[in-house]
Amino acid sequence: MTSTSAANFSSIPILDFSLLNPDQPPPSKQTFLSHLRHALINVGFLYLKNHTVPQHIIDKLTIEHISKLFDLPQNAKDKIKMANNEHFLGYSRLGTELTKGQVDQREQFDFGTKHKCRWQKGDPDYYRLWGESQWPDEELIPGFRETLETYLEAVEDLSYSFSSLVAEAFGLGPNGLNHFYETKELMQHRGKIVKYPIVTGGSDQGVGPHYDAGFLTFLLQASPHEGLQVQNLAGEWIDAPPIPGTFVINIGKGR
Repeated sequence: MTSTSAANFSSIPILDFSLLNPDQPPPSKQTFLSHLRHALINVGFLYLKNHTVPQHIIDKLTIEHISKLFDLPQNAKDKIKMANNEHFLGYSRLGTELTKGQVDQREQFDFGTKHKCRWQKGDPDYYRLWGESQWPDEELIPGFRETLETYLEAVEDLSYSFSSLVAEAFGLGPNGLNHFYETKELMQHRGKIVKYPIVTGGSDQGVGPHYDAGFLTFLLQASPHEGLQVQNLAGEWIDAPPIPGTFVINIGKGR
């Protein structure tokens, strides 16, 4: 199989994180790394099942809190709108963003892992990008902040483990990518909670074709509704339907 034909994939590979458990025979890890290398080089997307983020945290977030978050009164949402925050964290109304000149029909909240802005006069301006999240009032949605912060920390831990596996898949050793990162205390990771409403008339674009700029994206498809697609080198759009118990992971395209 040539590299071109391999990259004209017709499905998204599913990788099993449990192959890395200590009680698995040694060849299991090599099998995982081989599958990961294929996904990284030829697809750029994968499903990860049997991961380390506790299911009860995912259930608490998605079942108890997410619908309540979007059902908040509009004035409560606007109180934490992104325009109020120099760290680009907060709420964005439906139709606020564009992708390739077309309106995105999505409503969203952007939150970050715990972080204090460390920018001081004379520091690079990009330090301003990292800082504290804006949160809805606790009495309006009790327990949401604690649950989401716990979830983000769990995904963050998984991401560091996964980054080490990416390095190993490329033969660099588990620490092969570490020099690209700041220490954990100086980094901030972001989570976006998105709702795509039913649209009647006009554009039905939830979010248009795009690349993610970050190194890794961990996408939790929190409903059974399909919509995510991935494009192969032939220009074909391949469905990536929700699979319970998985994250969709994609490799971003840095600029």
